[in-house]
Parts: sequence; C-alpha cells; structure tokens
Amino acid sequence: MTLKEAQKLVDNWINTTGVRYFNELTNTAILMEEVGEVARIMARKYGEQSYKKSDKEVNLPDEMADVLFVLICLANQTGIDLADALNKNLEKKSIRDADRHVNNPKLK
Repeated sequence: MTLKEAQKLVDNWINTTGVRYFNELTNTAILMEEVGEVARIMARKYGEQSYKKSDKEVNLPDEMADVLFVLICLANQTGIDLADALNKNLEKKSIRDADRHVNNPKLK
C-alpha cells in the first residue's frame, strides 16, 4: 500500500465508519496519547522498565498502526500529501546530513 492509498483508505473509513474527523486539536492530543502507548511498550520491552500486570497484552505493531492512523488523519485534515512530504524530507536530510553521520565517531 502506498502512502497515497493509505490516506484515501483512512479518509474513506473516517467518512463511513468513523462518521467524521475529530477536529485537528483533538487528533493532535490523540496522536500524543498513541505515541505515549508506543513509548511505554518500548521502555518495557527494550528499556530498563519492567512490565506491570496490566501490560501483559501489549501489541507493538497495533500501537504503531494507531500512531500512523492518527497521523494520516491529521495529514488529510490539513491537506498534506504524506508521500510528497516524506520525499521532500528525505531530500532535505540527504543534503543536510550527507557527511554528518558518516563522520560521527559515536556511530562507529
């Protein structure tokens, strides 16, 4: 699935099953909540924090998909083509960081 297809798929779901988009501020708050859920899993699975009993049924792929879903909602609401934005961002990084990481002794 391309990003463009994902944006259309989410828009269709919102306008049929979801009834309508939450406003941009609400979706921004939801995005932060979903990112926090990913962070909690990462801290427990890959970091030093231990699991709580309530953390036993964690699903990292599903939580990452929640983040992507809400980000796509925000892109749709604000008229952003994510594929175009990502291409431009990678182009910027390729120019700006052409030698930056290669010469970073922390990465060797």
